[in-house]
Amino acid sequence: MGEPEFLEDPAFPFRVPPVDEAGAAKWRSGLFEIPRRAVVRLLVMLATNEMNVTRQHGFADRRVGMECHAEAILSRFPDGSTFFTNTRHGGENPDFYERVSGCWPLSQYVWDFGLLAVSDDEIGLIWSFDAS
Repeated sequence: MGEPEFLEDPAFPFRVPPVDEAGAAKWRSGLFEIPRRAVVRLLVMLATNEMNVTRQHGFADRRVGMECHAEAILSRFPDGSTFFTNTRHGGENPDFYERVSGCWPLSQYVWDFGLLAVSDDEIGLIWSFDAS
């Protein structure tokens, strides 16, 4: 609250999606649906430095606890919820413990990465930004 960026742009750091049909279709084309079974690993990856799980010092010791926290977040979204990411993850069964090669930014930054979770009652947005 009170940060100059928020005063100038209430959506900061995100770009507001376009409202015209062509613009909205292009915006949606940067979101990729992922299966529920991939969400825990995505959430763990979002909690790591440089979003590279295998290079995290001590990850093997912290893995179970990090996955438990991710499961708690995921529990907010019942069966039937849908999940999307803006990453290029390659395939129907992404393994977010492998390094991600790129993303389609939804923010004002050149690199952002996240999870959009949608249920009948809630929309969740969990994101990581690189402002450099």
